[in-house]
Amino acid sequence: MKKLALALAGTTAAVTLATGPAPAAHAAGESYSAPLTTAINSLQVATEVRTGYDRAKFTHWIDADGDGCSTRNEVLDVESENSVTCSNLSGGRWYSYYDRVSWTNPSDVDIDHMVPLAEAWDSGARSWTAAQRQAYANDLGDSRSLVGVTDNVNQAKGDQDVAEWLPTYDKCRYLREFVAVKIRWRLSVNSSERTAMQDLAAGCTNSTITVTRAI
Repeated sequence: MKKLALALAGTTAAVTLATGPAPAAHAAGESYSAPLTTAINSLQVATEVRTGYDRAKFTHWIDADGDGCSTRNEVLDVESENSVTCSNLSGGRWYSYYDRVSWTNPSDVDIDHMVPLAEAWDSGARSWTAAQRQAYANDLGDSRSLVGVTDNVNQAKGDQDVAEWLPTYDKCRYLREFVAVKIRWRLSVNSSERTAMQDLAAGCTNSTITVTRAI
C-alpha cells in the first residue's frame, strides 16, 4: 500500500507540474528589444495557411483620425522629402529605397505593407478579429509597417516573403523592417522564411531591433 501511495503521489505531483500556472497573456504595448539574429530566432515557426484569405478582410486606407486624409495619404505626407500636407500632396517628392528612385507624382508611389496582407494572413492574421486586421492594414504606429515605394516594384513583390523576394538595394534594412513588423504583430514564419532571414542576417550588422507590440 505504501508503494501504491507513493506512486499515486508521484503521479499527482507530475500532474500538478504539468498543469501549473499558465504563462502571462500577451498584451499590446509591450516592448521588445533584441539583436537582429536573436529577433529572427525568436519568431515562431509554423506552417503557413492561405485558406480563407480575402484581401477585403483587411479594410485599408481608412481615415482613422477623422482628419479627412486616408492612411495612404498620411504615409505620403510623412515620407515626402518636401513639405506637403496629407490633403495636398502637390510639390512632394518620394524616395523609394527598394530601387533608389525618387518620384514627384504620388500616383507613381504605392504604399507597401512591409509584411504583405496575404503573408500576414498566412502567418497568424487569419485568427484575428476584423478590427485587428483593419488596424494592421492601417498601422501608422510604427514607421516600418507601411512604406512608400515605386508602384511596379511593389507589384513585383506582391505577397511574397523574404525567402521569395528582396529589393534590389538595402536588403539589410528591408530584413530588419520585415522582422520588426513580424514581431510587432506576433506573426510566425515558415521554415524556409526563417532560414532565408538567417542567411541574409549573416551579412548584415547585428543591430538591435526595438518594437512596441501592437497585439
